[in-house]
Amino acid sequence: MPRTSLTVDGVRYEEEVEPRLLLVHLLRDRLGRTGTPVGCDTSNCGACTVLLDGVSVKSCSVLAVQADGSDVVTVEGLAEGTDWHPMQRAFHEEHALQCGYCTPGMIMAAIDLLRDDPNPSEEAVRAGLEGNLCRCTGYTNIVRAVRRGAREMARPDGERETAGTPGPGAARQEAEGQVRTP
Repeated sequence: MPRTSLTVDGVRYEEEVEPRLLLVHLLRDRLGRTGTPVGCDTSNCGACTVLLDGVSVKSCSVLAVQADGSDVVTVEGLAEGTDWHPMQRAFHEEHALQCGYCTPGMIMAAIDLLRDDPNPSEEAVRAGLEGNLCRCTGYTNIVRAVRRGAREMARPDGERETAGTPGPGAARQEAEGQVRTP
């Protein structure tokens, strides 16, 4: 059996894998990264999106052997200790989920989107997430969350939107000229 060596969420793994094993199954079944769900297993929904060498990929469309030598970041690897990543906080604070099944993939795709466009418009967010499907929300709060996450990621370390600054819905209110954030 082929051996693959990869770093997942900062931890190096050496694994013997069947040549046909999908990355999503390696992550979930062998490495315990269950925050990466198997949605459709056909690359249609994007729920299993992870960052592979900094680029979002649907892990159900990548063989584990193809990730050999790569750095993989899952939704679990975004947080620093108990501190959520700004995009995770934004999804929570903007109520950008209902069932939550698509949320990990949406967050990972959003982070990749911001790599190329750190201040995306609503239309750019919608276009950037078009490969990730949500059956519950209608995307409005997801778009707000991505834009809020973008603002938080652009802030100096230690500064963020908190209870003392605009909360859920702030992105919509700001866009409509009702609230100004620092």
